[in-house]
Amino acid sequence: QVQLVETGGGAVQSGGSLRLSCTISGYKSNPNCMGWFRQAPGKEREGVATICSTGCERYSHSVKGRFTISSDDAKNTLTLQMNSLQPEDTAVYTCAAEVRVPVHCPLRAESVDYWGQGTQVTVSS
Repeated sequence: QVQLVETGGGAVQSGGSLRLSCTISGYKSNPNCMGWFRQAPGKEREGVATICSTGCERYSHSVKGRFTISSDDAKNTLTLQMNSLQPEDTAVYTCAAEVRVPVHCPLRAESVDYWGQGTQVTVSS
């Protein structure tokens, strides 16, 4: 059974930083693409960052320059370093993995094969 488990959410003040991690288990090899989505109350789910085995790396306009996605294939771990956090970054952040082809970079929700359970990030002003 494939599982994605996120850690690292929490509360921080505006301008602060948080680091999210996602560990994938139960899959026989590394996913083609992994990424992070977020959803704030009353808003649509948004793709935040994607990283693929092809070397492709993409960010949404709202986080580009502030967030950095990285992966450690040996540890099956995905990380999202979030700096200069703002109240509008408040959301539930969810890790996602795509294992089928074709590869989608950035990830699209409809192409995701596995989802994590989500972790809350709250940024206060």
